[in-house]
This record gives sequence, structure tokens and C-alpha cells, in this order.
Amino acid sequence: MSKPISNIFIYAFLLTSLSIHCQSISSRVVDTKTNEGIPYATVQFSEHRGIITNEEGRFSINLNSGLKQQDSIYISSMGYEKTAVPFEVSLDSVIYIEPKAIELNEVYLFNNDLNIEEIIEKVKENLPSNYNREPIKQRLFFRQSNLNTMTKLDIEFEESTIEELNKKFLDSVVSILPRNASYYTESLCDFYRKPDEHKLYIEKAAELYDKNNEGSMEALSAKLERIFRENVKPNSYLKIKSGWFGQKVEIDSIFDSSEETAELEDELKDDGNKHFLSSKKSQLHDLYSELFYKDDTKLNIIDKSNRYEFGLKGFTAIEDEGVYVIEFSPKKSEDFRGTIYVNIEDFAVMRIDYENVKSLKRIKLLGFSYEEITYKGTTIFSKGSNNKYDLRFIDKVFGRKMGVRRPLSVIEKNKYVKGRRKQNELSMELDIVNFNTEKYELVVFDSELISNGEFSNSVENDAVKATYLSRYNPEFWEGYDIMEPNKAIREFTVSDK
Repeated sequence: MSKPISNIFIYAFLLTSLSIHCQSISSRVVDTKTNEGIPYATVQFSEHRGIITNEEGRFSINLNSGLKQQDSIYISSMGYEKTAVPFEVSLDSVIYIEPKAIELNEVYLFNNDLNIEEIIEKVKENLPSNYNREPIKQRLFFRQSNLNTMTKLDIEFEESTIEELNKKFLDSVVSILPRNASYYTESLCDFYRKPDEHKLYIEKAAELYDKNNEGSMEALSAKLERIFRENVKPNSYLKIKSGWFGQKVEIDSIFDSSEETAELEDELKDDGNKHFLSSKKSQLHDLYSELFYKDDTKLNIIDKSNRYEFGLKGFTAIEDEGVYVIEFSPKKSEDFRGTIYVNIEDFAVMRIDYENVKSLKRIKLLGFSYEEITYKGTTIFSKGSNNKYDLRFIDKVFGRKMGVRRPLSVIEKNKYVKGRRKQNELSMELDIVNFNTEKYELVVFDSELISNGEFSNSVENDAVKATYLSRYNPEFWEGYDIMEPNKAIREFTVSDK
């Protein structure tokens, strides 16, 4: 279950040298000249099976998968020599590969030279035929990282007629809210897709976060509820006011102990069982719908190509296919710059690297602010059995900044009490700044075209739950192919409290 961390009150080396006789191989792919890890390199260990290195160049593969293995592991990455590492020899904890300079005659000879405008037009013309739209089943590993940092949390106490809701209590609330929080999920899934529908079956999943924060929020919530129950009169309602604006909230809607509420709680518990699956489905849907060739995508580089400047920077190879290396940047008001890698033969975009050049959205109104400050990533496509391209890999980062700077009053009113309707009041000034970053990593291990009937007969496991981990445990994924975690995840651990 995703752990929200934005509510004001309830705020919400593992590298080894292994041989073929072992169950798995873990290693790191490194540039021989720079000695730096090579991200997103392809590690092929069976005819139709491979994996992609993480952002640090790390990978691990499971050798007990029942697949026919090749005589070697083949490592390829754009701009590097394809390297074979025999299974018969032990693998070091580091595999070095050589950069490769691609000459034009090494890839394809042209019947005629195309300028950059003509290349982009060819890309646009071939979009409908280049990318798969048939029903497909994809075996994938999906990781979400949610990082939250409150850089400012000031609650200035002004007045309270409830004795327990005093400055000391508010100071304790401020002290208990976590300034930094991390939440990670990892899921191994079968994802069934059609252009207008998708289904998800999660085989195994893990959640990694600090339950101490959750416990602190639950304790705070219980304390607030007790204080309000003991001090709020029958038939009262609360008016929550911030600046000129107010909202009436019936007390019964908060503290109703009727049978209907108990039934509702049972329903919410049932929905909680389905929450993890629905959350992952929603996230996957959003990632696929933002692919550059989709309708209404933010990455409108090809669809709105007249709004971008393109420049041909050279040639390279991806999966032994020659590609144009084309840089793009916005002419005026568009949002992104980056590089696309276009197949010289069929003009398919095989890879896109992008980052925003300005905030995508900025709202500042009456003391509330919201800004989408980061939207960047890498997407890789590969050709399937029907000679159409489909998603192979995503690394995407989305960051936003949220702020509140305004007064807040919680007022209890009661029209059945003689005299003034106002019974109690809590007033304060809020000044909060919060940064939230979400990182998504998705790698497709295997793709299989299926019929409409097979899609219809596929099932979901609504009741699936993720296993909670208080620290990263590599043994959890033993026997499975995954994308190696980065250093932050490997070193995550919950402190004893």
C-alpha cells in the first residue's frame, strides 16, 4: 500500500565471483576507459532471455530458470563493443567493455542522403506501422521509489480554547512528523495489454519502508481523536477556515459509531486487499500512456515536431541495428530536450533520453503552491516476433514541490447551545514546504503475442499483498530475474526505536 506523506496533521555489496555451477551470477559492467558503470546495458544469457543493468551498471541473473543457456553471456550497450563472457570461466565482480566508434559504412549505406527534417518526417510516417498494437503478454519487473523531504515545517500557535491543544502539543506534532521518508515497492508481474485495456497478475512483491513513521502517525491520530471526543459537545460541527474560506464538517461524519460505519470499515478492509494491485495497474497504465507515440503524451517531440529543433549528431548501433543519433531542444514554449536514436532502416525510435528544461506546471494561489520541477528519463524499445517494436525498459523520475503558507482555524460551533454558537477554536499559522520525488524502473524480460481469447481468459490476483521488509534482503528475490537495486535501496534499513 502506498504510504502518503503529505497530510498536515497525520503526515501522512552484494557483488560476488560465481561460476556456472552457481544458481545466479551478479556482476557490474564497467567502461574500460572511465572505470564507470554502464547503465542500461543488455545482458543476454539465453536466446530469448536477457536483462538490463541498473543505473550503476549492476546486474544479476538466475541460472535456474529451465531455459536453454548459450555458451556465453553477451553484453551489449550503445556505443560499446559487444562482449562475450564464457560460462566456463568464473566471472569477476566487474566486467569491462570497450567503447566503439561507429563509422557510417559500418552501419548502412544510403541510397540517398536525408536531411534532418526528412528523417523526422519518416519517423512520423512510420509510427502507425512500427509499434505493436496487438494483444501481448509481458513478463516484467517493476520498481517504484518514493522519496519525500520536508524542507520546512513551521506551525505557529496562536490560540486554543481546548486546554490539551496548546503550543506544547503542536510542538510535539512538529517533532513527530518525519522530515525524510522513503518508500519502495518491487513487483514481478505478468502484464496483459491491448490498446484499450490491460490486466495484471503479480507473482511476487515487496514493500520497503519504515513502519516507525506509520506507527507514529497512528498514535497521533488516536490522540487527536480522543481530544476531540472529550471536548466537542453533542450536535456540534466543525468549521475549518483558512483565510477567507471555510468548510463545514459534521462531527458525526468523523466520529460515527453506527453499524453503517462498521460495515463501511469492513468494505475498506476488503478494498485494502485490492489496493496494491490497483495501485500498480494505475502506475503501469500511466507509464505506458506517456510513451512518446501515445495520444496526449507530455513527450510530444514527434507529434509536435515543428515546435522542436533537431540536430543530427552522428551514428551508433543498438542491438546490432544502425541508428541516427538526433538531439532535440524546444524552439519556444515546449518543455523537453534530449536525444532520440532512430533506426536507419525502418525509422523507428529505439531509444529516447529526455529531461524537462523548465517546470511543467506551476500553481500559486492564496498561500498554496504546487510545482512539477522534474520530469526526465530513458525509454528503450525492441523489436518483437511480429517485427513491431514494444517497450523494453523505462527509467523515469518525476519530482514536485508543494507548499502551504496561510492561517488555519478549526472552530467548533453548536446551534443548540444558548449564547454564542462558537464553542471552541484552534488557530495557527502554517508554513510548510515539501519535495516529493517518484522514480519508476521497469524492465520487460519476455514478450509474447496472444489472442483476444487468451487476453479475455487471463486472470488477476486482486488479493495479492506485498511482503513488508524493514531492510533490503537480496535473498527475497533468489531464483528470480530482477533489475538490481541502486545503492540507496541496498543500504536502506530501519533504525531501532
